[in-house]
Amino acid sequence: MTTTPTPDNKQAPSSSSAVGKPGLLRRWWFWVLLVVLAGGGYSYWSHKRAATAEQAQGGPGGAGGQGGPGGKGRRGAGGPGGFGTMGLSPVGVALAKTADVNVYLTGLGGVTPTATATVRSRVDGQLMKLHFKEGQLVKQGDLLAELDARPYEVAVTQAEGQLARDQALLNAAQLDLKRYRTLLAQDSIASQQVDTQAALVKQYEGTVKSDQGNLASARLQLTYSRVTAPVSGRTGLRQVDIGNIVHSSDTSGIVIITQVQPITAIFSIPEDNIPAVMKQLQAGKKLATDAWDREQKNKLASGTLLTIDNQVDATTGTVKLKAQFPNTDFALFPNQFVNIRMLLDTRQGATVIPSAAIQRGSKGLFVYVVKQDNSVTVRNVKTGPTEGDVTAIEDGVASGETVVVDGIDRLREGAKVEPVMRGGADDPANKLTEKAGPRRHKAAGAGAPGAPGAAAAGTAGAAGASGTSAAQGEQSGQGGQNMTPEERQKRWAEINKRIDAGEFGEEIKKLPEDQRRQRMMEMRRQRANGGDSNAAGPAGAPAAGNANASK
Repeated sequence: MTTTPTPDNKQAPSSSSAVGKPGLLRRWWFWVLLVVLAGGGYSYWSHKRAATAEQAQGGPGGAGGQGGPGGKGRRGAGGPGGFGTMGLSPVGVALAKTADVNVYLTGLGGVTPTATATVRSRVDGQLMKLHFKEGQLVKQGDLLAELDARPYEVAVTQAEGQLARDQALLNAAQLDLKRYRTLLAQDSIASQQVDTQAALVKQYEGTVKSDQGNLASARLQLTYSRVTAPVSGRTGLRQVDIGNIVHSSDTSGIVIITQVQPITAIFSIPEDNIPAVMKQLQAGKKLATDAWDREQKNKLASGTLLTIDNQVDATTGTVKLKAQFPNTDFALFPNQFVNIRMLLDTRQGATVIPSAAIQRGSKGLFVYVVKQDNSVTVRNVKTGPTEGDVTAIEDGVASGETVVVDGIDRLREGAKVEPVMRGGADDPANKLTEKAGPRRHKAAGAGAPGAPGAAAAGTAGAAGASGTSAAQGEQSGQGGQNMTPEERQKRWAEINKRIDAGEFGEEIKKLPEDQRRQRMMEMRRQRANGGDSNAAGPAGAPAAGNANASK
């Protein structure tokens, strides 16, 4: 009896413990907490996976995994091709060179013909004939029009008849005077009669001279009925038609002639440039002058400076200059608007850098100079004249030094950079030029269809599609290093069009041009490093695919 309670007392704690565990599982808050923890873990894993994919497309991020078979691998900041927060910033650079810089003066001007003449009739009459075509080039003295000449021919005939009559009277009076002088010598007539006859002869001589003048005037009027060109040049549109009565008082005339070979242009420059121009003119130099169109893209003609005006316009503070152009191809037209560029001087052996490298700060103009250890330093500069896209540097940069031309916004004193020479073999404008082939979005999943890791590998392959396209552009642009700056700029314009079309992704479309260049270089390096990893051997690809599948 005494031993029976002992086992019951030992089993009581065991029975209460067994009943406690099912009681905990039946608590509702336990299951709620478990669901919350599972959801939070899944959300964190999804967010981290999305961030890793974004980093593989070029953004700064952490480590990335290797892609599945058949696709390009993804790399983060720790990969060979990735750029993380600790990577070097690629910047475009150029060398300071020694070159001759032309100093130009520019001004707005208008083309003026050397001579302009309004052809008018000097007599009144009906227009009978026109001997020119509108827009025709004529020479001085060429017959242009004929008026009705009959009235003037009649006037000539009348003048000739009057002259003949008065000439006859003069001859008769002269004979009578001769007889009277003979009789006076014989003392047969009075001297008064001889004097009267002499006066009559003088009167007839005056009448004959007047008649001769009238005849010359009539003949001149007859000549004016034939209208000739007063100057050589191009005729405009005729102002009157055949059959109309023209008058010498008509303001519009028959036609307007402008002399266009040679032709001149009048333009203005600031009064501060007068001493430099006068110095060249007094030295006897012929300053070369070019005429450009309104947009300053096409050069129309080349000529020389003729002269400078003798006073400054007080209202504008400018002075007028006149330049002359041969205009052999008729590129310049009267009253045409032109931009004039006059070569004032040439700086021999100046140090020049691209104008894009010059920045403006609180202390003035400065540039970033790349030192031999690939670190940058800020250098204040003093600029000189600018020609095209280069600027002469008078102080601050020596010939042969390297300056940064783009990617400047993220630089600071002493920052480490990866210089990419503009126009060199690493310039994206030379590498990525021709259009790539079809984009292979599904290339990553081709290696293991249906495998559990195919989705992850496909995502990585899609992220590397733009790198594949950039690789094809690189292969087609290997010869870009021998191209001119204009051709390189044209190629980069083609790349920008492809970027705007979304061929390299949507993120790069939102970036400015310098960051686009940088992003294209990053994509090219990722592609190159990805190719090296794939070349390590076919055995590595299935292993990477299994790793992704396990994830």
